[in-house]
Amino acid sequence: MPSCPPHPPALRIILPWLSLLLLLTACHQAAAPVAASTMATPALYADSHPLPAKQLEALGRQLFHEPALSASGKQSCASCHSPAHAYGPADGKPAQFGGVDGQQQGNRAVPSLRYLQNVPPFSEHFRDNDGNDSEDAGPTGGFTWDGRAASLHEQASLPLLSANEMANRSPEQVIAQLQASPSASAFAALFGRDIFQDRQAAFRKLVLALEVFQQSPAEFYPYSSKYDAWLRGQATLSKLELRGLQVFNDPAKGNCAACHLSQRQPDGSFPAFSDFGLIALGVPRNKALAVNRDPAYFDMGLCGPLRQDMQRDAYCGLFRTPSLRNVASRKVFFHNGVFHDLRQVLEFYASRDSDPAKWYGHGKTGQRFNDLPSPYHGNINQEAPFGGKAGSRAAFNARDIDAMLAFLQTLTDADVLPASR
Repeated sequence: MPSCPPHPPALRIILPWLSLLLLLTACHQAAAPVAASTMATPALYADSHPLPAKQLEALGRQLFHEPALSASGKQSCASCHSPAHAYGPADGKPAQFGGVDGQQQGNRAVPSLRYLQNVPPFSEHFRDNDGNDSEDAGPTGGFTWDGRAASLHEQASLPLLSANEMANRSPEQVIAQLQASPSASAFAALFGRDIFQDRQAAFRKLVLALEVFQQSPAEFYPYSSKYDAWLRGQATLSKLELRGLQVFNDPAKGNCAACHLSQRQPDGSFPAFSDFGLIALGVPRNKALAVNRDPAYFDMGLCGPLRQDMQRDAYCGLFRTPSLRNVASRKVFFHNGVFHDLRQVLEFYASRDSDPAKWYGHGKTGQRFNDLPSPYHGNINQEAPFGGKAGSRAAFNARDIDAMLAFLQTLTDADVLPASR
């Protein structure tokens, strides 16, 4: 089988057009007559010169590892999004710690930043470009667990200003700290020595550099797993791995591919292992999260409390479906980080409804779906493998789980450390 491009070359398309646009803008500015009133306030160097894509990516990589961008001066983007762990967390903490003192626990598990290049902007009524425009997939897309960031650019800015992450009070504070950091010279070299004169503009350039870095194919969508090699005809899956793929795809068993798409797309691109839809799974409440010490607190995803523009009853409990690429390298799962072992995750899917006591406990303290207020329990997904009655047979058995675990290992990129490290 001939080797096919594993993904749409998004970066190669976007960045040349970005550079061209900036170049044309610069030429237009040079040719246009300049009014006398504007002569005293010349444009920033960065606003009047094209940006070299490779240099912008390199600067973004440096800034991604720059701890001075945090209020504590000790936390960089890479502190939570480890390159060796598919740009996800290196450990099994349910949520990472940040804040001014580095002691504030986050509210949610840190997701991987890999394979986000095709996430669509959030839509309440998403229709996939698959020739069937009549099918409404419902709330889909956006970045973060609740889809509230419309783009990688917006997503890149959120941690910088989050109180329990990098904890800066304002964009101006971020830039003041950057200006005093070892990365200041590289930043000024690319954007001009006058860039720090306008700190709002400098913040936009900072986020742009982070955004461009996060579109680097080699770093963020390498498609270097065994499964990718198998799709190219360059590797062979074992009998156990193939059986795991079959159970994964089987609508009567795992039914995983209903949300975690496993086949090549109509345009030939390799699967993201997510449809990026938002769904309510009813995972158990995680008592290890500090915010959950308040029994009245519920993280309900799309309908709040972090997201404030979709406060509708039908959206409560919905979180965006993550990609399963590199899932076998993770040590923490679901939005609230309640599970720390991939086998346990598969067991939950198999027996959430057939053995609810295993997941939610017994008696009054064992209320099903205990991390979502009861008025919203109707939002929780009941499609296979869910929907069984208490006491019925699990949707799939231990042998099926062994096979799926073997298959999910094939989704680990070549440069990613296993979960045991």
